[in-house]
Amino acid sequence: MLSLHTLAATLADLTPVADPSAVAGPPTPVAPPGLQELGDTFLSWLTWILRICGVGGLIACGVMMAVGRRNRSAMAADGAAGIPWVLGGLTLGAIATLIVAFILPG
Repeated sequence: MLSLHTLAATLADLTPVADPSAVAGPPTPVAPPGLQELGDTFLSWLTWILRICGVGGLIACGVMMAVGRRNRSAMAADGAAGIPWVLGGLTLGAIATLIVAFILPG
């Protein structure tokens, strides 16, 4: 029968299989040579398009609400119902980089 002292000495002689601090994380993403400027330009264009569509969407909702005021209550309701969708799209576009950075830390 093993004594507690013998068991402790045996466990002390064991070497750890792997050091958790020595494990390398995922590699940092790096743009291919020459594509960083193109990628930045493309994302800037998408952001600009999102802004234009957001302004246009809110204006369209306002027009629908104004026109639908008189004897077209369904049109006014559709315009009002579109506002959260436009704001949701703008919000998602604004925080898209944060979401991607959270999912794929770099």
